[in-house]
Amino acid sequence: MEKANQDQFSKTRLLVVGDVMLDRYWFGDTNRISPEAPVPVVQVGKIDERLGGAANVARNVAALGAQTTILGIVGNDEPGKRVVELLKSGGVDSQLEIDANAPTIVKLRVIARQQQLIRLDFEETPSEKALAHKLERFEKLVGSADVVILSDYGKGALGQVTHMIEQARAQNKVILVDPKGEDYEKYRGATVLTPNRSELRQVVGKWTNEEELTNKAQALRKSLDLQALLLTRSEEGMSLYTEAGVSHVKAQAREVFDVSGAGDTVIATLAVALAAKWPLEKAMALANRAGGIVVGKLGTATVTSEELQ
Repeated sequence: MEKANQDQFSKTRLLVVGDVMLDRYWFGDTNRISPEAPVPVVQVGKIDERLGGAANVARNVAALGAQTTILGIVGNDEPGKRVVELLKSGGVDSQLEIDANAPTIVKLRVIARQQQLIRLDFEETPSEKALAHKLERFEKLVGSADVVILSDYGKGALGQVTHMIEQARAQNKVILVDPKGEDYEKYRGATVLTPNRSELRQVVGKWTNEEELTNKAQALRKSLDLQALLLTRSEEGMSLYTEAGVSHVKAQAREVFDVSGAGDTVIATLAVALAAKWPLEKAMALANRAGGIVVGKLGTATVTSEELQ
């Protein structure tokens, strides 16, 4: 079983770029139905705030002991200030662009009796000005990173992702992408793509057996000039597709409490291990363990190097 190496990880430098969010949780109890509409009434007793999206990836990277910088966009508002505070307390170097024309992305979840009743999303596409400034920052920051993580949640912060990959590749950086949407052409030239099953199915279509899946995954990897494609498969573990072939790791057997942010933990752990010069298969095994741990926690959570010992 692969173990985290704190000494190795503390020497790595990672740059996380993508859609930054604030995850808010309202916890309470419900004992009656509203007389105004057939919906439960929740008496809120606790409020929690956590980093989401690319910010959660950065928090996971920092929790493993790596030197972490995040580049993204937040609004000139209270949630944006809260994101900056949480990043600072998590040991992340915040290089966020402030967009005066768009709010910080917020996901508000209302939870009663360990069940999520509703999620409310607050978001707008970033302004062109903010995107241009962010790209300028990226060009200055990428040189000092060992590994670049591009965390795409489809909210607009990675509108120039193709140019970012070209810039990072020109400097021989390892580039990991957590993809979104049906257009993977924009990720051409990345080192590793980490889709889950539903995300991959959007791009290559359905498969009926393992051989068909392997053929589709390998064809996509070759067409996009990737070194590897890592498919996260929930209860089926992970599959790594490279020029050498395909390898699998089984899922860690444990009770699943909440899958929110599990993909963030996986790509963060994989990236830190690769920054520490681990081979891909060994890095995948550690990322698989980390993902198995985080799904046993409530909400967007992290895994520390101590938990991976």
